[in-house]
Amino acid sequence: MSFVAGHAALIGRPNVGKSSLLNVFVGAHLGAVSPKPHTTRQLVLGVRSFPDSQIAFVDTPGLQQRRPNAVHKAMDRAFDRGVGSVDLVVLVVEAGTFNAGDRAALERAKQTERPIAVVVNKVDLIKNKAELLPYIDKLSREHDFAAILLVSARKESGTEEAVRRLAALLPRQEALYPADTLTDRSERFLAAELVREQLMRQLGDEVPYACAVEIEAFTIEGALRRIHAIIWVERDGQKAIVIGEGGQQLKFIGSKAREAMELLFDGRVHLELWVKVRADWSDSERALKQFGFE
Repeated sequence: MSFVAGHAALIGRPNVGKSSLLNVFVGAHLGAVSPKPHTTRQLVLGVRSFPDSQIAFVDTPGLQQRRPNAVHKAMDRAFDRGVGSVDLVVLVVEAGTFNAGDRAALERAKQTERPIAVVVNKVDLIKNKAELLPYIDKLSREHDFAAILLVSARKESGTEEAVRRLAALLPRQEALYPADTLTDRSERFLAAELVREQLMRQLGDEVPYACAVEIEAFTIEGALRRIHAIIWVERDGQKAIVIGEGGQQLKFIGSKAREAMELLFDGRVHLELWVKVRADWSDSERALKQFGFE
């Protein structure tokens, strides 16, 4: 059998670009992306199929040291699930940097006893490319990596070759998913993530982390999707910030999320958003289950 297939977990410290790479690797906006750390809270799977291979990327939450409330415990559980049964671990690092957070991620990767490849992202930010040579040499001494790949998710540079080379590291077996599969996540989940992405992008440093998105209704009428979503916050003051003066902030968040949904779903979307308060939802396992956390 010449066909290769398998799962590859994208791991690393926050803000190295794991979700951006997932989106570029599979050619669709599946993972929420923002400049803020810990944007990813749950596992997102994205599948890329070729005539001779299939690679299923598993985007994991960044390893974090925040106060261990229910959300962060759920993120840690998601990480453990994400790396627990994959065929390849892909450590994502930022070009020119290998710090304590990167080393901690590498140690977690080693515990899986799976092959580890490293993807060096954001190489476009290194103006003098000669600086990459000693960096790669230093990186190669950290572990016997199956591959060291240089990419820029933002510029989509080196990413196609990286996908091919990562797929080549997978075991010989039949495809795990139908060739036209993009993800195993529902459109409801993806819609909630796109709303949350805009909350991370449009709001300040603290409020987005107090927000959760619950899809209350999702109906399809021909080419139109009608989506009703609740944005849950923990305080009345946070609700006021999300809504904004005269409702303008909420309207802008909804507009940007709707645009992203229409692009992903390839159809018209009617999106309605409400903001409600549920005190301390982030430390309630019951609330997390209601909001769709695994």
